[in-house]
Amino acid sequence: MIRKASLLLVGALMGATAVTTLSQLPIRMSDSANAAASDTYRQLNLFGDIFERVRSDYVEVPDDAQLIENAVNGMLTSLDPHSSYLSPKNFRDMQVQTRGEFGGLGIEVTMEDGLVKVVSPIDDTPAFHAGVLAGDMITHIDGEQVQGLTLKDAVEKMRGPVGTDIKVGIIREGMDKPLDVTITRDIIRIKSVRWREEDDVGYIRISQFNEQTMDGLNKAIEELSTQIDAGKLKGYVLDLRNNPGGLLDQAIAVSDAFLERGEVLSTRGRNAEETQRYNARAGDLSNGKPVIVLVNGGSASASEIVAGALQDHRRATILGTRSFGKGSVQTIIPLGANGAIRLTTARYYTPSGVSIQAKGIQPDIEALQELPDELKDRTTETKGEAGLRGHLEAEGEGDEGSGSQAYVPADPKDDTQLNLALDLLRGVKVDSSFPPMGDKASNSAE
Repeated sequence: MIRKASLLLVGALMGATAVTTLSQLPIRMSDSANAAASDTYRQLNLFGDIFERVRSDYVEVPDDAQLIENAVNGMLTSLDPHSSYLSPKNFRDMQVQTRGEFGGLGIEVTMEDGLVKVVSPIDDTPAFHAGVLAGDMITHIDGEQVQGLTLKDAVEKMRGPVGTDIKVGIIREGMDKPLDVTITRDIIRIKSVRWREEDDVGYIRISQFNEQTMDGLNKAIEELSTQIDAGKLKGYVLDLRNNPGGLLDQAIAVSDAFLERGEVLSTRGRNAEETQRYNARAGDLSNGKPVIVLVNGGSASASEIVAGALQDHRRATILGTRSFGKGSVQTIIPLGANGAIRLTTARYYTPSGVSIQAKGIQPDIEALQELPDELKDRTTETKGEAGLRGHLEAEGEGDEGSGSQAYVPADPKDDTQLNLALDLLRGVKVDSSFPPMGDKASNSAE
């Protein structure tokens, strides 16, 4: 496993979609930081003064540990939407979740305008089956208002014993009245890779990047290559739509699975010596078969790494709508018995040296989903990273503006993007972007 850093989608999965590194990192200070340290620590006297005043004069006796935890979390969350403090319990939960199994509802969420916003429900989870949709705004949890709660507090309230019910109040754009949705909590077992035959095409969906993802991809290609005759197999559709991201090492491994050589991505921190490059090893699991990658406004973080690597190397055609635009790296720094902090430490760059932060991956072939009548008057788009308050600014050329349509029909027959990909692979339809030609990233990928 890559121990340096990992990718995290905005917010927390119900049971949290956090990705982690388990290495203890030393604290490094630059010369300028050392010079200013004495003044900075003197200013911390302000915190001590306020802390003591609250302890002595607040109307009720406060919890000292909770005061400090909230102060630490406030410092981190003021940096960007992805930095935060993890209590010992949340840190343990996160480690369990990256293994692909956790307790909860099965929704990935963020905080927007004081409410909990659903980024996407996870496939085959209680929230998914209860009809929760991407873009839903959660206003109440078991009758209690969400307004005024932190994201962490709201997530904690939505957790609970397996088999118990929770009622969430939801505002859905396009509907006049709020909805009350009852969801039964359950153990969320994430099978991150699913696959099926589409006659002469292998369809592979990766719903998130956890520790089982690469093993799942290996199994998917192995089974599909035996189920579909090699002479008949037209290629693969790799579906990364509404994939919130996950582990960095798994994103690199999935990219590597389709590449013979070259850079997969690089990460660049504040200091030049922290730059790291990750390269593919020889061997294409798909034996050079054509690949079309599906993305949309819910494709973020690790899924954008895969799409960017395969796009830059002209190994795959990217089809769908612009991705979420989360191009930052979070390092999980353990604090012993005190939990851990999740700190944004770097941006990542595609093989051609482009940062997608707050911009997203622009597909080679843009294709919108056809919406059913009941959704035509509702918003089915995500604002993306650029819509998050306090996000890291975009770097390099191009305007901010990530996010786009994130609707995926439940029935494959109604899936405009999937059916277009199948038609392209079969030659029923043609497009100048398929198959991709040349090697855009060849100069930077040696």
